Amino acid sequence: MGERVRTPWHIWVVGVVAVLWNGFGCFDYTMTQTQGHAWLTSMGMTEPQITWFDAMPAWTHAVWAIGVWGGLLGGLLLLLRRKWATPVFVVSFLGWAAGAVYAFVLSNGMEAMGPMWPMQIVIGGACLFFIWYAWTMARKRVLR
Repeated sequence: MGERVRTPWHIWVVGVVAVLWNGFGCFDYTMTQTQGHAWLTSMGMTEPQITWFDAMPAWTHAVWAIGVWGGLLGGLLLLLRRKWATPVFVVSFLGWAAGAVYAFVLSNGMEAMGPMWPMQIVIGGACLFFIWYAWTMARKRVLR
C-alpha cells in the first residue's frame, strides 16, 4: 500500500525535454502575441503565411495557449512526480487538436504553411508521447 517506488532516471530526461519543448512553445506563443509580425518574420515566415496566421480567429489563439502552457505545466508536474501530469498533458493535447482542426479542416492552413505544415504533426506526436509516458509512470506508481 505505502510501497515506495524508485524514480527511474528516464523520468528526469523526459521531464526536462517536456519542459524545454513546451517552454519554447510558450516563448513562441508569447512572442507572437507581443511582437506579432516582427517575430513571425524573424522565424522565417513568408508574407502569405503571416497573412494566414493574422487571420486566425481568437479561439485558435486561446487553444494554442492552452496547448503550450498546459504542456509546460504537465512537464513540471512530471518532474515533481505528480499524477496530475497525465490529465494536464491530455488538456494540452486537446488544445493542439483544436488548433490542428482549424489548420487542416476549417482553413487552408496546409496550403498557407507550405513546407512548414508537417511540424504540426510532430507537435501532436510529442503531445501523445508525453500523455503515454505520464500515464505509464502513473500506472507504475512512480507518479503520486
